[in-house]
Amino acid sequence: MKTMKWLLRREFWEHKGAMAWAPAIVGGLMVLLVATMAIYGAAQGKLTSNVTIVRDSGGTTTTVQPVPAEQLQMLAGSVSDMYMSAALPLILMMSVIAFFYCLASMHDERRDRSILFWKSLPVSDTQTVLSKVLTAAVVIPVIAVTAGILVSVLLLLIVGIIFAANGVNMFGMILSNQNFYLAPLRMIGLLPVYLVWALPTIGWLMMVSAWARSKVFLWAVGTPLILIGIVKWSDHLLQTGINVNWLAENVIARGLTGLIPGTWIPLSHVDPQALAGNHNFVAMGNLFYHSWMTLATPQALLGAAAGVAMIVTAIRLRRWKDEG
Repeated sequence: MKTMKWLLRREFWEHKGAMAWAPAIVGGLMVLLVATMAIYGAAQGKLTSNVTIVRDSGGTTTTVQPVPAEQLQMLAGSVSDMYMSAALPLILMMSVIAFFYCLASMHDERRDRSILFWKSLPVSDTQTVLSKVLTAAVVIPVIAVTAGILVSVLLLLIVGIIFAANGVNMFGMILSNQNFYLAPLRMIGLLPVYLVWALPTIGWLMMVSAWARSKVFLWAVGTPLILIGIVKWSDHLLQTGINVNWLAENVIARGLTGLIPGTWIPLSHVDPQALAGNHNFVAMGNLFYHSWMTLATPQALLGAAAGVAMIVTAIRLRRWKDEG
């Protein structure tokens, strides 16, 4: 256990810029941008209560009316349920970071010959590869989710203060709404689902990283795309009867897009209407429930098994492959 802890620390230290500094910088820029826009809007008088313009024979008079309580309650409910969507840019950035981390995970240590040093230590190939898998599947997502929660809460606080200062105070209704507290817990609760669906992509990228001498990205991404092109051309020419769409969806897309959160929804053919809450917005509660239900589908179970098999292959390749 102590060895694994130090291996995880090593991975974090070597990639601190991508794992820690990138989310911090992007999150800070998001907060700064939204705060600037909100302050500018308040200064321009665009964030005040509803304005009613009344025209009469004597001219035009403007009266300010408060926002109706029902409308405020509805708006506060939507904000409480959806404010975590502000973390989406950080979550998508996490996918890119994890993708290229997996691609370079074992190729770079062979390229700079640091593998000779690490192999001289009393650490097995299995432990080393598993530390990289845990980094991609757990450490990077946890950092991104934590940053996303902090940014979402800060943005909600900033916008709420600006609105309150201009006569529209929703803090009481938001804080009394249970979804305000459940939203970050649901985001954290989706991490196991993400782990299962990400295993095929992590396994494939690490297997290619352990095998390819160069051009790792082309081997990892180009090979599946060329394969699907050949299969489609062969089916068109020879009428082989191969279901190309099924192959593209359940093999190619499953193997290349697993690091993008939420891809399990279309891949499991979840009805989009089942995710909709009030006013046609995606309800986080529905998304959470149906995401966990996808773990019982063959796509999730078979994909996870394939991912584990490819991770085992990556361990074997790291153990025996030598650049010479």
